[in-house]
Amino acid sequence: MNDTKMYSIPEKFRKTENLHILFWLVKDVSWAMLWRPLGIAMIFPTIAVALLITWQTRKIKAELFHNLAIVFWICANAMWMLLEFTGNDEHYRKYTAIPFAMGLFFILSYYLVILPKEKLKEKKLAQAIEPAESTVEIAGIN
Repeated sequence: MNDTKMYSIPEKFRKTENLHILFWLVKDVSWAMLWRPLGIAMIFPTIAVALLITWQTRKIKAELFHNLAIVFWICANAMWMLLEFTGNDEHYRKYTAIPFAMGLFFILSYYLVILPKEKLKEKKLAQAIEPAESTVEIAGIN
């Protein structure tokens, strides 16, 4: 038996993620090229699609926590871009650490709390199933 877990995402979610990548790249290229109006205009659709993706995948804990981290990363990134565009980055850039830290909080929460609990639950479930399978084999039931 192959124990490799397969993960798949619905096509409509994949299309949304691809659109999000496009928005994010346009925003960041605009920032790099100092195209202020386009960069600023791309903040809203980039964050909106990140929130949509987070909502769409909310039932899968790994996706939820990673996508929440991405939302805060984009918010920090957008804040930093706006500060640079307005010439206020030297004094206020340190405040972008707040949304970056919030994103890090979600990632750490997932890997240090949620994932270990899920693995423990899987292990307990596997242990509970194993004796039942052994009983069936001993009884000669197939």
